[in-house]
Amino acid sequence: MLAQKAAGKNPNKAKKCPTNKGRIACVDLTRQLSWIQDGKKLKYGPVPVRTGRNGVETRTGSKKIYWRNIKHWSTIYKVWMPHSQFFDGGQAFHSVTKSMYNPPGSGGCVNMRPADAKAYWKLLKNGDDVYVYGRKPGT
Repeated sequence: MLAQKAAGKNPNKAKKCPTNKGRIACVDLTRQLSWIQDGKKLKYGPVPVRTGRNGVETRTGSKKIYWRNIKHWSTIYKVWMPHSQFFDGGQAFHSVTKSMYNPPGSGGCVNMRPADAKAYWKLLKNGDDVYVYGRKPGT
């Protein structure tokens, strides 16, 4: 939580998320933070996220949003995944009602608070870049 607060309005201070791609959603697994930037300009966030638990980690690397579903039903977990934006296999940004600090983590998705998932839904589109890096503590 302290690392999240320390990120302030410059979450990409260490320049780990690419700034040469235009609009991109960045996910820092180490700090459990995500934000949207356009080049070097912060567009939204940073916001706390809840990523994959040990054994089902959120995969790192460069991705693209390839499918969006505003009211997705997970046939694997039997739960609603509002504002789903898939970027890597079954891994997606989506809303949850659990606390972002509720261990041990997700099944690989990037869980978000409802208001943040809605904001991401409005800002991102199919084909937009996603960059996931770092390592979640405990994985």
